[in-house]
Amino acid sequence: MDEEKLLIRIAEMYYQEDKKQSQISKELNIHRTTISRLLKRSREEGIVQITINYDKSGSYSLEQELEKRFGLEKAIVVPVASDLSVQQKEKILGKSAGEYFLGLLLNGMKIGFSWGHALAAMVEEMGNIELNEVTCLPMIGGPSGKLASAYHVNTIAYAASKKIGCNALMIDSPAVTETKELQTALMKNSFNQELSNLWKELDIAVFGIGSPSMSENDRWKGFYGEDVMKELETKEVAGDILSRFFDYSGNTIDSNLNDRIIGISMKQLKKVPQRIGIAESDEKVGSIQAALKGQLLTTLVTTEETAVKVLKME
Repeated sequence: MDEEKLLIRIAEMYYQEDKKQSQISKELNIHRTTISRLLKRSREEGIVQITINYDKSGSYSLEQELEKRFGLEKAIVVPVASDLSVQQKEKILGKSAGEYFLGLLLNGMKIGFSWGHALAAMVEEMGNIELNEVTCLPMIGGPSGKLASAYHVNTIAYAASKKIGCNALMIDSPAVTETKELQTALMKNSFNQELSNLWKELDIAVFGIGSPSMSENDRWKGFYGEDVMKELETKEVAGDILSRFFDYSGNTIDSNLNDRIIGISMKQLKKVPQRIGIAESDEKVGSIQAALKGQLLTTLVTTEETAVKVLKME
């Protein structure tokens, strides 16, 4: 093998095949120090060209700042053009969230899902993986026909299970019951008892973040109804996760609604090791920051535009 071909072959093995210098040394029967010298030479002669994508540097610094300021395990900040539609942004965020989510999965895990557009986009955009004894399950009841079926928690949990090659559990109860007595009765049935026990064993929880600034939005109105929306007007509500409302410090707000919810409690949620929140938009900046202050999530997936505003907000 002539010298130029040798330089190319070593570069291929190191940079493309991801082999260590010791492996290359053994396979080509060349001393390790020679490998190091030839790799340096391949860069000097332009055989290997290393480039840095500075377009992503802004996002990386924002991720680091979010992680440091709010104690996050991971911040994923996605550059998105401001003129894109909400649906286009959800799709891009969903892809990034799905890639990160799949990287966390291990055999035997129990994974909880919320309802909504952000979750539906994540599951739709994520790839496939084959794991053993993984269970996908809802962390809250359904919207009782008030929202499109594509965004129902059962649909999302089932679609995720198909991508992961695992089992899914469904829930046959509303997220918010009409009375406290009905909630108590429904939680006593054997299936909801099973779900309640599984919520204590979750390894990963994935959810969106709601905002009272979007109270005129059909998503909130359709899910909670007019009576709940009126009740919220008397509270200092910053946002909600899984229909559990929190204030601007990230503390749970007590209300009559809490006693009517069929779903994981905020106390239980905070015990889940990996809590992935997906949210973006100007309306949700305050909600996201409050959730971060309360350490309600371990991972935030958002857009660059939203991240900048969260960090600038006092």
